[in-house]
Amino acid sequence: MKNHKYRKQINLAIFKFNERSIIIAILILSGFYLNSCQKEFDIIISKGEPVELSVSDSILILNQKLASSTAISFNWTRGTNQGTGSSISYTLEIDQAGSNFTSAQSFDIGKGVFEKSFTGEDLNDLVVESWGIAAGSSASLESRVTAHISDETIGDDISDIVPFSVTTFKPVSEVLYIVGSASPNGNDITSAIELISSESKPWEFVYQDKLTIGNFKFTVSQDECWCQDFYTKDPTDDNKMVYNVGGVGDDNQWSIEEDANYKITVDLLDLTIIIQKLAGPGYENLYIVGDASPSGWDIATPEGFTPSMEDPYIYTYEGTFSPGEFKISTFTGDWCDGEWINPSQADQVLTATDFIITQGCDGPDNTWRVTDETKGRYKITVNLFDNTILIERVMLYLIGDGGPNGWNIATPEPMSYADGVYTFSGELGAINPTGEFKFSKFTGNWCDGEWILATSIDQSLSVTDYMLYNGCPPDEEDYKWRLVEGDAGNYVITINLDTEELTIIKQ
Repeated sequence: MKNHKYRKQINLAIFKFNERSIIIAILILSGFYLNSCQKEFDIIISKGEPVELSVSDSILILNQKLASSTAISFNWTRGTNQGTGSSISYTLEIDQAGSNFTSAQSFDIGKGVFEKSFTGEDLNDLVVESWGIAAGSSASLESRVTAHISDETIGDDISDIVPFSVTTFKPVSEVLYIVGSASPNGNDITSAIELISSESKPWEFVYQDKLTIGNFKFTVSQDECWCQDFYTKDPTDDNKMVYNVGGVGDDNQWSIEEDANYKITVDLLDLTIIIQKLAGPGYENLYIVGDASPSGWDIATPEGFTPSMEDPYIYTYEGTFSPGEFKISTFTGDWCDGEWINPSQADQVLTATDFIITQGCDGPDNTWRVTDETKGRYKITVNLFDNTILIERVMLYLIGDGGPNGWNIATPEPMSYADGVYTFSGELGAINPTGEFKFSKFTGNWCDGEWILATSIDQSLSVTDYMLYNGCPPDEEDYKWRLVEGDAGNYVITINLDTEELTIIKQ
């Protein structure tokens, strides 16, 4: 057994020796081979290829739809520093063809950047402003890129010239106005009404308002001179426009045959126009009618809604409703003289938000129903643009550091309501014994609704005159009641909006 062990160790040693000998032999032979190859071949180290320039598009026809997107890209290779390891920076040049880059526009790109892109608007401005190319004209241009080697002993590497062409465009007007006998301000161009431009498509404009029987066209400014640019009707197509530079050309206008609310969409690029008469008719006013309302069934002199100053499609009415029914008329006089705004079904609940328009005495005579449970003061908002109605119960809130709600307009505690009277019963001055307060008809944000304000600054609690203000009053008119020393304590405050009476009584 012992001899066997020694024999195994001797064999292993011989194997390791033989393996080492083989490796050494291979290395020696490899050296001879390499030496022999060097005698027959030279080793060549590449210094890189000259810089090459390419352009994404050789023929470009620009328009305003491409203004904010990439219109062209210039790309180039790294170039060569002749194997010196020196850094390379780049300059892109663009010039009119045949100018030998004597009037070139140069762009210093810097190091490690191999691309330069232009949006449609930037490229258009470059061509128009640099070489005076007129809008709608084509310009033949040339480009090249120079690779600057930081080692001054090595010359710059300049690419071959790459040609391309650009057809420019004239940007459309950023504003547009409607003028003419059909428009709200008639032919007074200095007060012509501005259309609303699209944020995503600045070449599109929308007019949405009332038009009367007459004619209209569009102008690009409110300058008094009628020698400015206009957009008028294409005589061959009512849905097309003609761009009249300086007011020249035939003064063809669009005609309105019926007083109503309209939506007009204008595309200054395609020179198209869409005129839509809106579903909501153009009414001078709306009126509340019915035994649930203060007007009763008086169609001759009913109480009117208040048209919105900001949105011509919105009308509001506020009043106290008793059990009964009501509907809304668009006219006064006789029962069948005009159109009615009715709920979509009979005895409609006050929470419904849709309505229908019926003609005279021919349509379904549906009404909204007020019950003993739902009676009270309400604000009604009619939107004739989207044909919706919102009927909201009116609540009052005491706001200010003189009362328990503090300046919390988001979630204040409402005053109680019964039989037309709003009542606050509680402590004033707990937060601030010389604080102030006013009343709101809303919650949420400070400008969301109507305020009940005092009529003078720091008004005494003994003075109960008040005024209404919708939205955010300016600081100098934001009048409130002010507690003075000794006023703090428990109070009962009542407000009757029907009789316009307010009382403040200390307990």
